[in-house]
Amino acid sequence: MARFQPRRPLGRTGFLATRLGQGDLADRSVPKESCVGTLRRALEAGLNVVDTAPAYEDGYSEEIVGEALRGRREGVFLIDKIDYLDRPVAPQLDGSLARLGLPAVDLLVFHGVSALADWQRLAAPDGGMGELADEILRGRARFRGISSHHPEVLAAALDSGLCDVVMFPVGPFADPRYEAEILPRAKALGVGTVCFKTFGAGKLLGDTEGYGRPLAARPRGKVSSGGADGAEPRLPRLTVADCLHYTLTRDPDVALLGLSFENEQEAAFAAAEAFRPQGEAELAATRRAAAAAIEGKGPVWWNPPGD
Repeated sequence: MARFQPRRPLGRTGFLATRLGQGDLADRSVPKESCVGTLRRALEAGLNVVDTAPAYEDGYSEEIVGEALRGRREGVFLIDKIDYLDRPVAPQLDGSLARLGLPAVDLLVFHGVSALADWQRLAAPDGGMGELADEILRGRARFRGISSHHPEVLAAALDSGLCDVVMFPVGPFADPRYEAEILPRAKALGVGTVCFKTFGAGKLLGDTEGYGRPLAARPRGKVSSGGADGAEPRLPRLTVADCLHYTLTRDPDVALLGLSFENEQEAAFAAAEAFRPQGEAELAATRRAAAAAIEGKGPVWWNPPGD
C-alpha cells in the first residue's frame, strides 16, 4: 500500500489530494533518468499532486514530469504555469504541452502574479484569465488560478471568483497574512490551496541563499559552535520536521515541496508520517527560530517588499 493516500478535496475541483505534493524537480547537472526516477518514487509513495513550469530550468522540469507520468497519468493532478503574464496564453501552453508530451494539464495558473496592476490586467474582461477559460473550453486544462507572492493580490483574486485554486507561501518564515487571511478566505470560498516555501527555498535548512546557492558571504556573529567532530560551524537552521509540521498545522489543502533527491523525499515523508498538529506556543517558537535561521541568507522574495 502507498504511504500516502488521498485525504481531502482540493477546493471545489473534486480531486482528492494527498497532503504533500511534489514540486519543481529539475537540475541539469543531474541525469534526466535520475530526476525521473525521483519523481516516480514520489508517485509510488502515493503523492498525487505534481507541479512544474516552463521557467524551471528552461523547460527541463516539464520534460522530466512528462517522462515520469508516461503510463502513470491517471489519478495525478498536474499543475503547469504561464510564465509571461503579458503574452498570449495559447502559444505558451503549446510549448508546455509539447515538452510534457501530454494533451492537457489539470490546473493552469499564471506564475508569480505579485503586483495588483498585473492581476487587474489579467482579470479584465479581455485579460488573461479569460484566455485560461478558453483553454478549459478547448480541453487543454481543467481548472485555472494564479500563484502569487503577495497577500493583497491573492485577496483580490479570491474576491474575483475567477480562480479555482490559488498557490502561495505558507511556512515558518512567510508573511503571516498568508495563513491568517488568505487560507481561511480560500477555504470559505471553496478555492483550493496549494502552498509552498515550507523550507524557505532551503534557507531554513542550510547555509544557502536559496535552492542550493552558496552564501556569498557568511554573516558575522551568526555562527554556532562547531560539533565535537570538527565540522565547520554552521548558521542557525531548522529541521525538515520543524518546517513541515508548521505548514501542516496551518492546514493548506496541499503542501508543495521541492524534493529533488531520495534523501530529501525520505526526510519529508518521515516528517509527514510523524506529524501532529502544533499548539500556538510551538508555532510561535518555530517562527522565532526561523527568523534566526534565515537572517543574512539573501532576499526573501516570497514576502511582499518591506516585510
